[in-house]
Amino acid sequence: MSNYVNPQLAPTTRTPRPANKKMRLKESGGVASWVMLSPALIFLAVCSIYPFVWIFRYILFNYDGIPAHTRYTGLRNLTTMLSDAKFWNSVGVTFEYAALKLLFIIPLALIMAVLLNQKLKGSSFFRGAYFMPTVISSSISGMIFTFIFATGNGILNGILSSVGMISKPVGWLTDTGVVMGAVIIMSVWAGFGNYMLYFVTGMTSISEDVYEASRIDGANGVQTFFRVTLPMLSPVLKVVLMLAITGAFKDYEAIMVLTNGGPGTRTNVMFLYIYNLIFGTGANAARQIGYGALLSLVAAVIVGAVTIIYNLVAKKLDDVV
Repeated sequence: MSNYVNPQLAPTTRTPRPANKKMRLKESGGVASWVMLSPALIFLAVCSIYPFVWIFRYILFNYDGIPAHTRYTGLRNLTTMLSDAKFWNSVGVTFEYAALKLLFIIPLALIMAVLLNQKLKGSSFFRGAYFMPTVISSSISGMIFTFIFATGNGILNGILSSVGMISKPVGWLTDTGVVMGAVIIMSVWAGFGNYMLYFVTGMTSISEDVYEASRIDGANGVQTFFRVTLPMLSPVLKVVLMLAITGAFKDYEAIMVLTNGGPGTRTNVMFLYIYNLIFGTGANAARQIGYGALLSLVAAVIVGAVTIIYNLVAKKLDDVV
């Protein structure tokens, strides 16, 4: 007599799913997950979503912060933006600043990460020293470099004069030809340690066996970097590049302390121009919150578009490689 049992008719030991949706959510851990996520969600809603919605509603108004002065202007803010040469100049300055910052900060962070990943004596100390500027407030960074780049009694001019490299003080913060370089130096100093730490973390995940195999094959240090380290670090590199791009486009605090957009409009980046409009500082003494709200939205669209283009290019490069 056959002992075959049809699987479809065989008794099952699977625990039946609770019929109640709330009970299923409780058993799956969904309630605990939402409880743990709730502080972050509340913080996001209060500090990001609500302010954005609040300022978004003033795009069609002339609003200076006093409700009694609020006037509906329709599309006047939009037409003002299209003819606002200062705003579009600030957009161009932002692209220039972001490109120059990325040109220096990413290679420097990568090179330092490679050197500190060699497990040399004192590497832990240098990791902490290079990372330290990233925990300093942006305003403090701006103040530090104000003393360094001061024309009359600045530290940098003093050093260059003592070694005979300059015959007269350089106006690092007043000369339109060099002020962008001063801003880039400050921003690279303040931010490269953070990206360096990302690269170091990514390199520690690369197996030592891969490096051993490359050494056996006769690869030198440069060949190992370009053929082993860099390809295996590409996922981390893509994330770091995206963070660096968005961060560079949103920089303005340290620049505001160091140059306040000057001399003229040479370092007046996009978000610094918007800040001065909304808070009525700098050359724009009158608060223009309605117009600033529109420019904030346009700036967010610009940053979002740049990020999307970068992601598309990165994906295409992955497909090619």
